[in-house]
Order: sequence, then structure tokens, then C-alpha cells
Amino acid sequence: MLEVRELGVCYRDNWAISDISFSLKLGQLTSLLGPNGAGKSTMVKAMLGLVPTAKGVVMFGSRPLKHQLRRVAYVPQRSQIDWDYPITVWNVVMMGRTVHTGWLRKPNRQSTEIVEDALDRVGMLEYRHRQIGQLSGGQQQRVFVARALAQQAELLFFDEPFTGIDKKAEEIIFEVFAELKLQNKTLLVISHDLGATLEHYDQLLLLNKQLIASGTKKEVLTSTNISKAYGQGLSLMIA
Repeated sequence: MLEVRELGVCYRDNWAISDISFSLKLGQLTSLLGPNGAGKSTMVKAMLGLVPTAKGVVMFGSRPLKHQLRRVAYVPQRSQIDWDYPITVWNVVMMGRTVHTGWLRKPNRQSTEIVEDALDRVGMLEYRHRQIGQLSGGQQQRVFVARALAQQAELLFFDEPFTGIDKKAEEIIFEVFAELKLQNKTLLVISHDLGATLEHYDQLLLLNKQLIASGTKKEVLTSTNISKAYGQGLSLMIA
């Protein structure tokens, strides 16, 4: 189990997130919801040690997660990636094997087979020699999902993987998520979608600098909780 206890991030006396506590079970797909500026990306980065925390602890099993990052795959927002960088699809996914093969070492046969299988699972094997910048948004996102697969991690974090992608890419990614659940992987997905795709998730976390609610869709998306997170206007629209 992944356990977050009283996590807080503070910038110049302003709390970006505060007192956040929840747990993620093995084989569970969780969606992290909340408005822009709610601290969703900050929370995930704090969990991974990518931004400094003011308080709290994140445990995976009996050890702090920051000491077990080899067991984690993280896919950031597309806006944080340099799509003009001259690198092929194959090499992007092979980067997911770096922790296994080491820097500046030639990938072994096992890594090559794992990368090939990962690209095949997301329907991108035929594009392996393309430059990443030549792909559509949905194709690019599928490549980064393949990189996460190639890492063979136990914990997978995705920051808005469905933003700006087509329906085909969305369906493929959810199929991959379902496969990973069957392998007892734990997945946390940042999303803005309050619609039908929420049926895919086992648990929802609703955030606006503090954790407003966690649980099933029925438990979390109440009019009271939505008002706290998004304001009364959205609450009335969803109702």
C-alpha cells in the first residue's frame, strides 16, 4: 500500500497543499480531480520528491517512497515536454529502461524485447523510427505511456494523460490501465474529466489545496463536495 500522511507544500508562506492524507491500494486505479490551481501536480511532485515538502511523509510499504523511486514511473503533463527535441519514438521508450541498464550502456536483448512489447501494446510499434515531434498529441501520449510500461514499475503516476488526445488514444490508454490493474500495479491519474470516464476508476480523490473527499464516485461527487472544490456554479451544472 502507498500511504500519504499530512503532506504539505509551502511557497513563501503560502500553502500550495496542506494536510493531505490518503492511501492507494495495490491493483487500484485512482483519479485525482480538482480545478486548475488546486495543487494536483504539486501533490504528485511532492510525493515523488520533485518539489520540497514542508511537512508529511509518503510511505510505500514500510519505507519512504523517495527511497524507492526505481519502483515508480511518472508521466508529466505534455506541456512540460520539449517536443522539438530530436529523438525517435524508440529511444523515448528505451529511456524507460535506463534504470535497469545504466547510463551509456547498450540495451540488452531483454530491454529491447520489453520496449518492443510496450510500443506494440499502445499501437505505436510501426512508428518507432519517427521523431517524437512528428506525431499527433494522442500518439505522443501513447508513446509516453509505453515508456512507463517499459519501466516495469509498481507505482505509476500520470499527469493529465487525456488532455488533447483523440478517442482512440483514450481507449487504448484505459485498456492499458486495466491490464496494469490485473498485474496488481497501483495507478494515480490526474484528470479534469468529471464525465463518463470516471466509471473506469476504483477511487476518486477530490482536491483543492486540501483533500476534500476520497472514495467512490457516489461518495465523492456530491453537490457539497463539488461546491467546495469548484464553486457553487459547477455544482448546480452537474446536479
